[in-house]
Amino acid sequence: MNGFRVGEDDFELDGRPVRLLSGALHYFRVHEAQWGHRLAMLRAMGLNCVETYVPWNLHEPHPGEFSDVEALGRFLDAAHDAGLWAIVRPGPYICAEWENGGLPHWLTGAVGPRARTRDGEYLGHVDRWFGRLLAEVVPRQHDRGGPVIMVQVENEYGSYGSDQVYLRHLVDLLRAEGVSVPLFTSDGPEDHMLTGGSVPGVLATANFGSRARAGFETLRGHRPKGPLMCMEFWCGWFDHWGAEHVVRDAADAADALREILECGASVNLYMAHGGTNFAGWAGANRGGGALHDGALEPDVTSYDYDAPVDEFGRPTEKFWLFREVLAPYAKGPLPEPPAPLPSLGERASVGLPEWAPLSAVMESLGGPVAAYAVPPTFEDLDVDRGLVQYTLTVPGPRQPYVLSVRGLRDLAVVYVDGVRAGVLTEEEPALAEPVAGHARVELWVESLGRVNYGPRTGEGKGITGGVLHERQYLHGVEARGLRLDAFSSAEAVRKVPATGVEGGRRGLYRGSVVVRGAGDAVLELPGWVRGFVWVNGFNLGRYWEVGPQSSLYVPGAVLREGENEVWVLELEGAAEAGAVSLSPVPPR
Repeated sequence: MNGFRVGEDDFELDGRPVRLLSGALHYFRVHEAQWGHRLAMLRAMGLNCVETYVPWNLHEPHPGEFSDVEALGRFLDAAHDAGLWAIVRPGPYICAEWENGGLPHWLTGAVGPRARTRDGEYLGHVDRWFGRLLAEVVPRQHDRGGPVIMVQVENEYGSYGSDQVYLRHLVDLLRAEGVSVPLFTSDGPEDHMLTGGSVPGVLATANFGSRARAGFETLRGHRPKGPLMCMEFWCGWFDHWGAEHVVRDAADAADALREILECGASVNLYMAHGGTNFAGWAGANRGGGALHDGALEPDVTSYDYDAPVDEFGRPTEKFWLFREVLAPYAKGPLPEPPAPLPSLGERASVGLPEWAPLSAVMESLGGPVAAYAVPPTFEDLDVDRGLVQYTLTVPGPRQPYVLSVRGLRDLAVVYVDGVRAGVLTEEEPALAEPVAGHARVELWVESLGRVNYGPRTGEGKGITGGVLHERQYLHGVEARGLRLDAFSSAEAVRKVPATGVEGGRRGLYRGSVVVRGAGDAVLELPGWVRGFVWVNGFNLGRYWEVGPQSSLYVPGAVLREGENEVWVLELEGAAEAGAVSLSPVPPR
């Protein structure tokens, strides 16, 4: 039989055994101008395949409104041009440390816990989305001359649910839409995950970062026959704001990769190249151990992942060790890595002479003001990424009582009668100083990223409970939202009324930087607290003084010779704010 297929013991291509040496590279985390370079880096490491997720929420911001789904097709074409096969993991849920695990906020806001089940309303949206998405995949399948050799059913479903009716619906839907290449599932090598997430007749694969023989032994207990594959070999890990930077020893990772291959298995490096969570698309996890029900742990902007190809596209020590492990499995000599992409010619200071208070930004770019009995959530206000301004009154006269927020997600900067009164979080939901009535209270609530894994995936953002004064709920609230994508209109942003710089205050700072020798760069904001940066209208992502990330990656394709427009949205106020600057990519 010709073509790619799942055999009794191996993957087969035109009837001959073939081993998949794949690497994860998410097209949505890499500037399109750099896809070719990053794909060439994968080839040089010894890989013959690339894997990507597809984030639903990026491509369908509102029901039935699609946005550049064609990007997936262009990426698959780029993979084909690079001489790589492709594995597509369309979800509908993807995890990926991505906002809401890829599920649209409008979807989880409507269906809640019925997401990722056989529920008819949820499946109706999935059917519509797959009908559009798969139009980019089907004509690019291997049996039609394209690079796509496998497509995943859901994603690590056994870590979440056990609805076999739902999984079977997805299998049938993929086939009905024209997917003819092999399907597969991927789950952790644990019995409950494999029984909950696998589908009879569909290849099951396992995800792990070490102890390959034990992981494959568990998989064999569920699937005695068929090729073995580690669909996610976790060769690094991701970072959370306020935590330590995570690094995996390169030699240890190379030994773990070698063990996978010695088992006769195929592999997908997660991640081969991580990239960047541009535009505030980073997700969040919940702590609390195996239950994933504890404190919020938002992910940083960088998705470097301590991968063999780093965020700047450079080979690391891990790259060279992996190349040594993979080289014996190649058909011939491996290509040399492509030349590095240009770095910024010289350091440059960013001038930010214009400043607009956050209230003016909200007035110009925010949604309409509306009155509610109780505080609406972000979902109620159709805010995916951004912030919401809540305004309410503490009636009086009354004595000072504690003001607190129930169900706060995630962070609120609070003003009482125009004076900053503190910052509230889920863990610290009450102001330190009591509030007397009559008082006017403003709460500027920011989402730090929706949960992307575990039982609290899909939970709402904003004030999901209520505002309490002592034990009394305060009713009657005005609210308006500010979506990050409101900044996609440069003309609208330039029209926000501004004055001279008010150092250290929250708001929108506008200015420019003159570049000589455009290329990859890092943007540094010493002393600034928390917010977002745009260069020439491109959203670099969130910065935050809590670390571990201290600068933002600027793809060279975003910059141009001469003057470049820069906006900084500071959300908390940076009394010690220093000069913002662009610098060349630092040496490894």
